[in-house]
Amino acid sequence: MKRLMIVADHSFVVQAIRMALRQTAGFQVVGFFDGRNSIAEALAELKPDVVLVDDMQEIESAMSRLKEIKALAPDATSLMLTLRMDSDSLDAAFAAGANAVVSKNVHPVSLGTLLREISLNNVVHRYEPRAATVAETDCPLTDRELEILQLVAEGHTNSRIARQLWVTEQTVKFHLSNTYRKLGVANRTEASRYAHVHNLTAPERLAS
Repeated sequence: MKRLMIVADHSFVVQAIRMALRQTAGFQVVGFFDGRNSIAEALAELKPDVVLVDDMQEIESAMSRLKEIKALAPDATSLMLTLRMDSDSLDAAFAAGANAVVSKNVHPVSLGTLLREISLNNVVHRYEPRAATVAETDCPLTDRELEILQLVAEGHTNSRIARQLWVTEQTVKFHLSNTYRKLGVANRTEASRYAHVHNLTAPERLAS
């Protein structure tokens, strides 16, 4: 069983990760540590196999913790959980020592599986800078429509999207109807294909 250490600056993040791991075998959570402070002592004492580092409110703290893991626990797999998926942030994370970076946009049910497969070296991905996205002026969708389109492209149902965004299912249908009209598509399958072809699901588009 892999010994997992969680590094974050908020207990909410820890609880969310623990919930995501409930149905994933193979991990023993050995502790939660405030990432705003050094974790050197904990690394030496607990000897974790996997360390999950949240990007936290101050990204510099996350970078410092990744560097500590690289220097003091080189055999541990260090994973960073973040919303910052632009090329500069990814370069910084890997330079600091991250073995993998997982987007916070991943569905909670998938997080545990991803952690397990990465820790077992079953996921190998050579990082390549992301191609330039469609210019903002070329996209007619609102931020909310883009957000819903991304979730549709990931395969989520209307009811799941509604629960995740804390809106009614009717609201999701309303936004999708507007999205179909603006993109000139007839259904969610065509909308998903349009989103992937035009790179509208890239995280940085939703943050712009």
